[in-house]
Amino acid sequence: MGDRITNYQLVVMIILFQIGSTPLFALGSSAKQDSWLAMLAAAMAGFLLLLMFLAIQRRAPDQNLLGLFRLSFGKIGGSCLGVVFAIYFAYESMRNVRDFGEISNLTLLSTTPKYITMFIILLLASYAILMGVDTLFRVTETLLPLVTLSYGFLILLICIAGLIQFDNVLPILENGLTPVLKAAFPDIVSFPFGQMVIFFMIWHMLPDKQKVKKLSLVAYTIVALFLVAMNILNVTILGTTLVANSTLPFLEIVQLIEVGDILERLDVLVTLLLFLGLFVKMTAFYWGSVYACAYLFPFWRKHTWVIIVGSLIFFTSFLEPNYSIHTWLGLKVVVKVYPLFQVIIPMVMFIVMLIRKTQVPQST
Repeated sequence: MGDRITNYQLVVMIILFQIGSTPLFALGSSAKQDSWLAMLAAAMAGFLLLLMFLAIQRRAPDQNLLGLFRLSFGKIGGSCLGVVFAIYFAYESMRNVRDFGEISNLTLLSTTPKYITMFIILLLASYAILMGVDTLFRVTETLLPLVTLSYGFLILLICIAGLIQFDNVLPILENGLTPVLKAAFPDIVSFPFGQMVIFFMIWHMLPDKQKVKKLSLVAYTIVALFLVAMNILNVTILGTTLVANSTLPFLEIVQLIEVGDILERLDVLVTLLLFLGLFVKMTAFYWGSVYACAYLFPFWRKHTWVIIVGSLIFFTSFLEPNYSIHTWLGLKVVVKVYPLFQVIIPMVMFIVMLIRKTQVPQST
């Protein structure tokens, strides 16, 4: 497929994809005041994981994930793994669709059936995918300034309102490293840092393959530092108990903002950020699943796969009976399975490539 993206579009997609809705949740709360250290440890592990991903991609710079599988495991084995990853991408997208429906129902649209909002967001994602990669990445380009300014504005107001209490992150490592490591591995590594595996479907589309590593590492580092900072912000304002028991701690923080009896009740802005983050991540995984299916089964056009995959995402998003079970499965159960897709299979592929000394020359 002849899709191409620019250097800037790659950086923007990595930033928005990794941010997603992550800053709004209480990741690593089991480590209490050291949750930011758990986030930092997971980010460092994710950085090493990303280096491995980029080393694999460098061996065959013009191949997507499916092509890399076939080079490493043969046509049949690689195709079977491709099908498994197409399902994995669709599942990740489904989780974001359900999050979108539940949180919109919880915050803004309490009387609107969640299946309506979920159906609409899937239609928008489907339209973006049908319009092609160029359209999808142009959408993210337009969203980055909005997301950046919104987070910057909210953080500024939080500082002006005097909500930050740094005593809440003390003492550091009161219970040693064990709670930090337990919180970081595999949970935070799996979400969000391990999800960078989707970029195996994207890196080959960058015309200048020599810049893939530098651009990816710079964008990843920016996001990692931002997420650590947001984690610190949550704990310093709400404290460990409130953060651990809150569904959306950052939303609760913004509800505390009161500046001059004028700027308050900025929940809508947080909800907008949440929706934008969920949309980018959901669409990226949805696109990855469609792309994989169209690559593996070319006898059906991409339009057909958009309908098939989109329908599966929509209907399976209702299998979990309520949001509590959905959240529990996502943050406590499924994250233990994700390392199979994000660490183990890529590591095996890396080892196989080293043994076979796989090197596909870059096309000109």
